[in-house]
Amino acid sequence: MSYVDGFLAAVPTAKREAFRHHAETMAQIFKEFGALNVSECWGDDVPEGKLTSFPLAVKLQEGETVVFSWILWPDRPTRDAGMASFMADPRVHEQGNQMPFDGQRMVFGGFQRIVDV
Repeated sequence: MSYVDGFLAAVPTAKREAFRHHAETMAQIFKEFGALNVSECWGDDVPEGKLTSFPLAVKLQEGETVVFSWILWPDRPTRDAGMASFMADPRVHEQGNQMPFDGQRMVFGGFQRIVDV
């Protein structure tokens, strides 16, 4: 069964295009290392909750937008190897490829798919 890495991040709204460019660049590298698909979604209808919500999870600040992303992998072993290769790839760490958002407030995790309709 396929495997999914999921991400939430708070991105400065004014850096939408820089984020899109960064995401496209990183997506191509993930795909080189086995990812089947990379999806990046710009928040459009993301209400703030009182107890839990996407904005609360990333400590959203004024002038920021929540981004919801996922990477689809064929399986966990491919993901583990692909992610290790991605993190070791010098292109990921080149000047100009820095994340255009605060990575310390990014929420992420790996998930086993249990329903795929």
